[in-house]
Amino acid sequence: MVLWHAYPVIGIDDRNQFDFYRDVPGLQAVIDRFHERGIRVFVDYNPWDIGTRRPDRPDAEELADLVTRFGIDGVFLDTMKEGDSTLVEALLGATPPQVLEGESRVPNQRIQDHQLSWAQWFADSPAPGVMRAHWFERRHMMHGVRRWNRDHSDELQAAWMNGTGILVWDAVFGVWVGWNRRDDSTLRRMLRAQRALSEVFVSGEWAPLDGASPEAIAAGVYVSRWTLDGLTVWTVVNRRTEDWVGDPLETPPAKGAVRHDVTAGIRNVSSVTVPARGLVGILEIAAGAPEPGGLDALLRTGAADTISADATFPAREAVRVVPASAPAGSPPPGAVLVEGGDVDLEVTFRRRETGLYQGAPYVEEWKPLPPRLHDDRRQLLTVSVRGTVAVAAREVSVAEFREFLNAGGYRPRVAHRFLVGAAEDDDAPVTGVSLEDARAFASWVGARLPDEFEWQLAASRPGFERRSPAVWNLTESEHVDGITRFVMLKGGASHVSIGSDWYVDGGIREPAFSLKFLLPGLGIDRSPNIGFRLAWDVTEQATR
Repeated sequence: MVLWHAYPVIGIDDRNQFDFYRDVPGLQAVIDRFHERGIRVFVDYNPWDIGTRRPDRPDAEELADLVTRFGIDGVFLDTMKEGDSTLVEALLGATPPQVLEGESRVPNQRIQDHQLSWAQWFADSPAPGVMRAHWFERRHMMHGVRRWNRDHSDELQAAWMNGTGILVWDAVFGVWVGWNRRDDSTLRRMLRAQRALSEVFVSGEWAPLDGASPEAIAAGVYVSRWTLDGLTVWTVVNRRTEDWVGDPLETPPAKGAVRHDVTAGIRNVSSVTVPARGLVGILEIAAGAPEPGGLDALLRTGAADTISADATFPAREAVRVVPASAPAGSPPPGAVLVEGGDVDLEVTFRRRETGLYQGAPYVEEWKPLPPRLHDDRRQLLTVSVRGTVAVAAREVSVAEFREFLNAGGYRPRVAHRFLVGAAEDDDAPVTGVSLEDARAFASWVGARLPDEFEWQLAASRPGFERRSPAVWNLTESEHVDGITRFVMLKGGASHVSIGSDWYVDGGIREPAFSLKFLLPGLGIDRSPNIGFRLAWDVTEQATR
């Protein structure tokens, strides 16, 4: 389990990548629960984080201290093939010594101190290819991943034929890319056999693309062989889109040997069904060789598991959340009026892996790189403003929010980082507030937050102002897909983190610019660079 922490919200303020781990309430308890279940926990290292608060120690020492403090098992090296000697030495000297995993192909000479690596967008061929690092050192585990794909059969089959693993990543930085039922069931079949027969896969003789019958090969069915101490495992994949039934092996069992389909849970097979775009595992036990431990349980579980052929993408919609209406108050003098009606509105944004509103920014393609990533984009939207809306000329101030706290006794459900970075100047915008805090204040005064479109329209009219220092404005734009929450921030801020395109956008922004900001919860989304302003639905009489 990789706890990927700061990105894509890092850069909203001066917190560095290490702060984002130490700042999570209850993180140690989460790590402990994973460990109790036998799950190893990795953290993520971002070498590009050079523009936020600098710690007193070099990154290598800071990271070694972090993993020792939390009892972390390994470190994922974001954007890196390998760590430098200083980083590797510090992490191998941590307690416990760290397992290192690079994002891309690790050089052979570094496999000795990088025990894992991603097989990211492994460029496979019709006949399944061999993963070089795992062939070089069988104990080096690789994880196949195609983060933007909706069909994962290619990386599953490559992992099965290579005896390697899979990275399951179903929400990529706030974008839902969940697995379909067919691939879910294929993964279950593969993992059960890999774990039960791990000694054969790690220590046995591996013969890639060896043992398939000519009939199988002609049908797009391929086989690799693994042999250890009287046990032979054949990993079988079907590249076609129809089930294949038959004996995929070139030679019959040796005298006295028996063969079992360990993925479907069937003993004594002479023929198997290889699902379309799926896989099968055949175990042969030589005469006189003992059955591997756990074989009965493996076969029972396989027989009870229902295999799905449903490759439909399990789409999720990010639904806009509309909070309960508060008692309506009157807008103050100077509020900016936005008339109701349908409006064609141009929205600008920087294309990031978070996408904008709905769907993935990339589908069934390799990891995007500039100029198709981090580029400036424009999108024309038709929006409806229901009735006249009055938007406050300025953000809620420190003094106004203090009056709310003194009068109403408001206490946030999660107090972590509440009012963090709030200025001493009464006229400064209040910061360190969550969306829930802002909604509570708005309800208290008989108002609400403007949505992102009302904010943009008001910002284009006379009388709209920004307090100092400028801070991003929360808007009533919460979206939830059941996995991720986000809002659109408007206006930009005086703060900007420089040095990497991976940071959140900063600086003062034009009214049209929107920043999709993920809400991690637990108070982590409270920032000294995020505030809010109010809006009121204006009655016809009040408008006159």
